[in-house]
Amino acid sequence: MEKINYAEIVHRCFRCGYCKFSSDYSAINCPSYAVYRFETYFSGGRMWLIRAWMNEELEWSEHFGEIMYSCSTCRNCVEHCVFKFNEQLVDVFISARSDMVEKGLVPKKVGEFFNNLAKFGNPWGYSGKRLEWVEKEYEGNEFLLHAGCVAAYDERGKVALKALVELLDAAGVDYGVFSDERCEGNEAMVMGEFGLFEHLMEENKRKFEERRVKRVLTPDPHSFNAFKNYYGVDVKHHTQLLWELVKNGELKLGRVEGKVTYHDPCFLGRWNGVYEEPRKILSRIASLYEMPRNRKNSFCCGGGSGNFYTDYLGGKESPARVRVREAGEVADILVTSCPACLMMFDNAVRDEGVELEVRDISEVMLEAMKS
Repeated sequence: MEKINYAEIVHRCFRCGYCKFSSDYSAINCPSYAVYRFETYFSGGRMWLIRAWMNEELEWSEHFGEIMYSCSTCRNCVEHCVFKFNEQLVDVFISARSDMVEKGLVPKKVGEFFNNLAKFGNPWGYSGKRLEWVEKEYEGNEFLLHAGCVAAYDERGKVALKALVELLDAAGVDYGVFSDERCEGNEAMVMGEFGLFEHLMEENKRKFEERRVKRVLTPDPHSFNAFKNYYGVDVKHHTQLLWELVKNGELKLGRVEGKVTYHDPCFLGRWNGVYEEPRKILSRIASLYEMPRNRKNSFCCGGGSGNFYTDYLGGKESPARVRVREAGEVADILVTSCPACLMMFDNAVRDEGVELEVRDISEVMLEAMKS
């Protein structure tokens, strides 16, 4: 990640507010503004806070840091800003965070996240090898299956990962894992810890080279983003490979009961433009109903940019709880293709007490394969 000179950009923001909304202006689509409803929590407000901090009109504080890190880097603002610098909006926030990191000015929870990632290779500080249960150590296979931190450690994420493994085995895909897998560093990068991201990237790339990794497969859009745009390795998201397997007849699927709706993960959709493969799969095996906000207008789950750990977007009106209400109005099953989204929505359904199943696309496909 290359830091940009945000001093040249922040003064150009007029705080017009377009970046708060979906493209048809029917809903607030900025996750942090939707939670807090203060001007400081949308992109234009952050730009002016950064300008004040840069001009020494504002001192850093824990609260200021939390405002900066409550941005989930979902890129809704990038999609809906009407100015030419729209593509650089999220880069401004990431670069400002980087300056804070360099000065040692980060909120307590963010500091914990970085320390755990540096010491243990995951945000929670878990020790030990994390993918031993897969029992398919990488030995020059066609794909290295990289789980990512959430799928490797979160119990709900593990269930989805096991479903993916069963699908890959059924289709005869040649894959293996690193039982001692470490984080690829995407969250460190978007949270402004460029040094830690570069360290993790160099460590992983060295291991890839030593073990002659040809291609990477991951169910984690955050990992996918880092591998595709920063590592420069040949990588597929699991929805892309699974669609190829279905299309080529290598996975035979039946149908599943119930109304299904699909949530677009931000790092798969707005960051990397993957929208259609998941829908093609689901349309083959289920009755697919779209939520009003979908594709580029999808409403973020609130877990991106480390918020699945820091929880700056929690509470009764959290993006995840709002999203499961929206899903419950159109479907019985909310499907996503991101371990972080899965974890956020699974927790939100319990908090809301709504009758809605939350499933990864691998789990739905596995049911269809066995039907």
